[in-house]
Amino acid sequence: MTTTAASPTVRDRVSATAHSLIDVRQKGYLRDAPKDVAALARLRRGAGRSAGDVPDLWDLIDTGRLHQTVEGQQPLSEGALGRAEEAVHASLTLWALHQQSRGGSMHRPTERTRPTGLGASVRRLMPAGEIDEPVRKRLVRAGTAPDLATLAQRLRDLVVLLRGADIPLDYGLLAGQLYTWQWPGGPATVRREWGRSFHTRPPAAGQDAPLADTTSLPDTDKDAS
Repeated sequence: MTTTAASPTVRDRVSATAHSLIDVRQKGYLRDAPKDVAALARLRRGAGRSAGDVPDLWDLIDTGRLHQTVEGQQPLSEGALGRAEEAVHASLTLWALHQQSRGGSMHRPTERTRPTGLGASVRRLMPAGEIDEPVRKRLVRAGTAPDLATLAQRLRDLVVLLRGADIPLDYGLLAGQLYTWQWPGGPATVRREWGRSFHTRPPAAGQDAPLADTTSLPDTDKDAS
């Protein structure tokens, strides 16, 4: 039977793979390890481009664990594997662009009190209690991308803004979202996640987390194109 939707289990594997690969590189880069500094420079060249366009990076983005058979799970189909590899590639190359010349960790897993999903990180670019329309429209424009290649290019523009403001992003979470994006119905699912992330506030000290605003990013925006 042909799979027509993203598997949550595979998405988790994609997220974990991206996190593991970035975590190792990030630690080395922050230690100023020459091999990781050089790797970062190479990875940056792939930001906003598909994996097939930059074969020079294949030795830096080891997706071998995605090819492994996990006990109790079916091996990934060719379609799922291709989508997973593209998602990991996009995540790593965008992180490399984000990390460039930054002294702190630009990949940071999201936490209850410190959310770093794409929506939450973009919201931090805005003044407290205000909506910066040009920035919001950049997020909407990413959300309305017609394909992964265009999405990666539009995310690249957001990453440049986040880098300039020293705002981190959860690139493991992003990789999983980019995997989901490529399946039927996936873009709408991811837009909802970005919308919830954008509207969710971290709790104050000693308080429970607030209920997330379930407002999603709109499917279209007259100024998005």
